[in-house]
Amino acid sequence: MIDYSVYMLPNRMDEKAEPKAYAKAQMRELMTFSKFVEHIATHNGVFSRGTVRGVIIDMCECLVEMLLEGKKVQMGELGNFWISLSSDGADKLEDFSASNIKAVNIVFTPGTDFENLLNRAQFNPVPSRLAQAATLKAEKAGAATVDLTNVKNIKPSTDEGGSTSNPGTGGNEDA
Repeated sequence: MIDYSVYMLPNRMDEKAEPKAYAKAQMRELMTFSKFVEHIATHNGVFSRGTVRGVIIDMCECLVEMLLEGKKVQMGELGNFWISLSSDGADKLEDFSASNIKAVNIVFTPGTDFENLLNRAQFNPVPSRLAQAATLKAEKAGAATVDLTNVKNIKPSTDEGGSTSNPGTGGNEDA
């Protein structure tokens, strides 16, 4: 079940456009690597948590090695990984050098196991974290009501498990 909250957000691609209501996924829990390894190990496998952990860590090390060798790595149902570069532009081809390269980015395209998630997902509307915090604050203060008028006008900040961006940028909404 995917929890979500709804926010009025501007479209950064068209600043003149009126804000529209958009859903933001709400993270229920941060699953640590250890918890994820334990979860995998409980799926009727013959491998211990230590073996699963070791395989995943080795896979990551090998993936980095292959990417740094300029290879695109196909990982079956998981998806494909490759690199792209971010660089400062130069006025002429001959003026460009490796010092213009500012970042090596990992690109991931999901594989077949990640297709049609929309068709497989169930959605559950929940109050925003800001509304939850305001309600808790009012409850602790003994207030009988909560005024959410100003709460929704506060721009959400990045939380412990996600990023915050606006529609039109292709970003994920976590607040």
